[in-house]
Amino acid sequence: MKRLLSMLALAGAFCFSAALPAYAQDKAAADAPAAAAAATAVTAPAAASATATPAPTPNKGDTAWMLTSTALVLLMSVPALALFYGGLVRSKNMLSMLMQVFVTFSLITVLWCVYGYSLAFTEGNAYIGGLDRLFLKGTFDAMKGEFAMGATFSKGTPMYELVFVAFQATFAAITCCLILGAVAERMKFSAVLIFMVIWFTFAYAPMAHMAWFWMGPDAYTDPKLVDELNSKAGLLWQWGALDFAGGTVVHINAGVAGLVGAYMLGKRIGYGKEAMSPHNLTMTMIGAAMLWFGWFGFNAGSALEANGSAALAFMNTFLATACAVLSWMFAEWLFKGKPSMLGAASGAVAGLVAITPAAGNVGIPGAFAIGLIVGPLCLWGVNGLKKMLNADDALDVFGVHALGGIFGALATGVFNSQSLGGPGLVTDWVTVKIGSTPIMGQLLIQAKAVGLTVVWTAVVAFIAFKIADIIVGLRASEEVEREGLDINEHGESAYHT
Repeated sequence: MKRLLSMLALAGAFCFSAALPAYAQDKAAADAPAAAAAATAVTAPAAASATATPAPTPNKGDTAWMLTSTALVLLMSVPALALFYGGLVRSKNMLSMLMQVFVTFSLITVLWCVYGYSLAFTEGNAYIGGLDRLFLKGTFDAMKGEFAMGATFSKGTPMYELVFVAFQATFAAITCCLILGAVAERMKFSAVLIFMVIWFTFAYAPMAHMAWFWMGPDAYTDPKLVDELNSKAGLLWQWGALDFAGGTVVHINAGVAGLVGAYMLGKRIGYGKEAMSPHNLTMTMIGAAMLWFGWFGFNAGSALEANGSAALAFMNTFLATACAVLSWMFAEWLFKGKPSMLGAASGAVAGLVAITPAAGNVGIPGAFAIGLIVGPLCLWGVNGLKKMLNADDALDVFGVHALGGIFGALATGVFNSQSLGGPGLVTDWVTVKIGSTPIMGQLLIQAKAVGLTVVWTAVVAFIAFKIADIIVGLRASEEVEREGLDINEHGESAYHT
């Protein structure tokens, strides 16, 4: 009976979350154009030419790169994140972790195509989009055989909107999967699914809209239109916050939600008294290495084109991660006496997290600095800060993703400046003029964006966990937790001895 109620509750939450966000629309706009977005900003469909000149078509190289990047980000979740997390839990919960990641990724992908993409990347208000792309309506005209176009970051350079939909679907899905590490080894599978539906709808989609939605470069044709176009963008975009591939939207968003979950579930039975060592660091290392590989699609793909910006993001991702591996390892060696494989793998993830908002927004000097600093910072985050917070964040989602994401977002505000080797930013989209915001001014904008993200996701996560707790209960029973979630939740084991 409980299982039946759980399934009915999940279905009800799905239907409720799909319908409720309609309140957020400022106007009905039956056929309003959907906007595509990129991981530094979001772009609206390329405007039709007012002359007889044929409309530009997507570059095949750009399309191939974006499809490849999408596949790389998929690999980051299944299998990379699943193996990374799976190796860190105890053997009796290995299969449970794999299952949670695999199914959560699938669930969010479906929700993204039903309503998530529309809420994130169509015109609505400063906080949320509309429902013009519900079930991806309008992205393909079967009768005419025509595909809807979205813009990239270059004028007159469109991309297929469906490619962008798929690319951003992987972002949404992996963000939700990241939260799982904080609540590992004790949360009911049914509660996980209910929480994910609610949190995705009211935390991820709004944050993606606020950070990445704007009207696209092709809309900026006249200085007189700038204020009106800017007013239609997401709130963080209006502020001028920089987030190339998800410092706020992905890592801070997920990390803070994970910490809230850790508090609400409470500590694992035996936490601090019994050994809870990772059961397979070989799998964790493999997962970390695959994350690094897939992250090139995550960051470099966020340029939306196979161009210099993608090359810069690629190199920064490569370099900052290597620096973080070394800085974490040497700091651990200094303070703990021995360098560990777990530390090196964690350093790699910390470097990847911190460079995410900065990837195409800083230069090579910035990548060096971010990678070298974030290693020791997150090492403290999973040791000293974790003790101060007194929460059982099982796999250190807050200490690595939230703390690393906050540092990366703030560092982006510093190292974006051309005076520090950064690429600067577009200060005028009509002429596509490049310049630099004063460092302190940009840093304050970044800090404000971080603050909003922390508060928003914390409130939504608390409500989502509370609803799941009321419906099915958050935590597995003591007997189930001691025996392991694998056999009790899923009726199978990862290993047979």
